[in-house]
Amino acid sequence: MKQKIKIKTIKPHKQRYDTLGDYFYDELDTLQIRVSDCNNQWYERLIIIHEIIEEMMTRYRGISEMEITQFDLNNIEAEDPGSLPDAPYHAEHMFSLSRRTYVRSKNRKNDM
Repeated sequence: MKQKIKIKTIKPHKQRYDTLGDYFYDELDTLQIRVSDCNNQWYERLIIIHEIIEEMMTRYRGISEMEITQFDLNNIEAEDPGSLPDAPYHAEHMFSLSRRTYVRSKNRKNDM
């Protein structure tokens, strides 16, 4: 089965809720990824990679996007709901977040 992925950079206020990155499936089962415009293409790409890794791992484990979104919306006061230990996708979020953090730490130009 082939899967389409559509990625857009959008203004932060256009996100479904306060977040740097989001993903969901549309009515055609296309994976839609939205990344907030950070005025830094390299950081935005890291967010996209984070979202792809997290989606891939949660899908493999059978954690639905709806379950993730509901948890995020129920914990909207948290700076990063996926970092909360009781998040259903905590392990997947932390794994993909560690990749983003690692790449940022190795940046030589210091522009991320």
